[in-house]
Amino acid sequence: MKKTVFAALALAFVNTSLSAQDLTNDYLNNLNTISTSVPFLSIAPDSRAGAMGDVGVATSPDQNSIHWNASKFAFIEKEQGLSMSYTPWLQDLVPEISLSYLSGYKKLNSKSAVAASLRYFSLGEIQFTGSDGVNLKKFSPNEFAFDGAYAMKLSGNFSAGVAMRYIYSNLTGGINIDGGATKPGNSFAVDLSSYYQSDEFEIDEKEAYWAAGINLSNMGNKISYTDGGEEHFLPMNARVGGSLFMELDDFNSISFAVDVNKLLVPTTPVYDSLGTGPENIVAGQDPNVGVIQGIFQSFSDAPGGSKEELNELMFSVGAEYWYMKQFALRGGYFYEHETKGGRKYFTVGLGLKMNVFSLDAAFLLPATSGVKSPLANTLRFTLLFDMESLYATNKN
Repeated sequence: MKKTVFAALALAFVNTSLSAQDLTNDYLNNLNTISTSVPFLSIAPDSRAGAMGDVGVATSPDQNSIHWNASKFAFIEKEQGLSMSYTPWLQDLVPEISLSYLSGYKKLNSKSAVAASLRYFSLGEIQFTGSDGVNLKKFSPNEFAFDGAYAMKLSGNFSAGVAMRYIYSNLTGGINIDGGATKPGNSFAVDLSSYYQSDEFEIDEKEAYWAAGINLSNMGNKISYTDGGEEHFLPMNARVGGSLFMELDDFNSISFAVDVNKLLVPTTPVYDSLGTGPENIVAGQDPNVGVIQGIFQSFSDAPGGSKEELNELMFSVGAEYWYMKQFALRGGYFYEHETKGGRKYFTVGLGLKMNVFSLDAAFLLPATSGVKSPLANTLRFTLLFDMESLYATNKN
């Protein structure tokens, strides 16, 4: 009798598991991208990372580390630096859209540093029209974010960092939509990061070191464009990665890096044909939750189950070669699953380092999938200044 009961329970469990698996598989191949507000915060702002497939959480620190991993500033060698970047956006369609980026840092002592950045996204000029087709007004939508960061070494190999961000997004200029007034969106966010850099060791008698980093970025309150209207998640993101640096000889060095990203935002569930309320959810979970719950929920709420959660991971790999620490050649690849946006592309770039300033350039090659990137056929530049060397030159 006991064996019969046990067999019946086992059979019921197997049937239930198979049914659940069949249900999730039904939704696994559906296009289900995750959308957020202010996506300009996720654009790689500098040409070095842009040329390396958008890697940056564990690469060697530079003036733009505040975006990728602020804790890296604790390991930066120079006392202070400044960087300016310009990135055209949707260049093939609209010439006026662009991202401008200014970033700088200052070391306080051998263990800590502060940094700041300003990111400005211009969407060009837009002609607003009413539902009857009558022109209402022209407006130039724009968004910006101002960051401040602090990084500190907690040991000889490990550092932690925090960045605070104010976000402003004006997409409508206060125009009335469907009888209701709109307003600019405002929000505050925080990044928490850490970085580990190993001691030097030898690989085939060549000096090398490895590094690892993690950055939890854009964790902040939701943003809204109307009073009492719908609120939208920021592009909260978890980025983890590692890198390996190796001196080939006195003139040549090379490094490799990989990043893995996941948006910490709820996935849109599958609804029935009757509505989009919690009671209409067929698969997945209710996305209308608070920020903290949304972060934890993002790891288990995909309608397609654990396989779809894995599909939400984005991968970046990159390599950087230096000759005499003056000329750099870079390349990389970015991968996103077809059901989550399908962006797949190679990137290349160059770097030239002088005594006082450096110039980086990046170019995104044609997509390897059917999804065209907004940066396709776009050449972007970053100008970096070594302020310590600049002051020394002026004194002489």
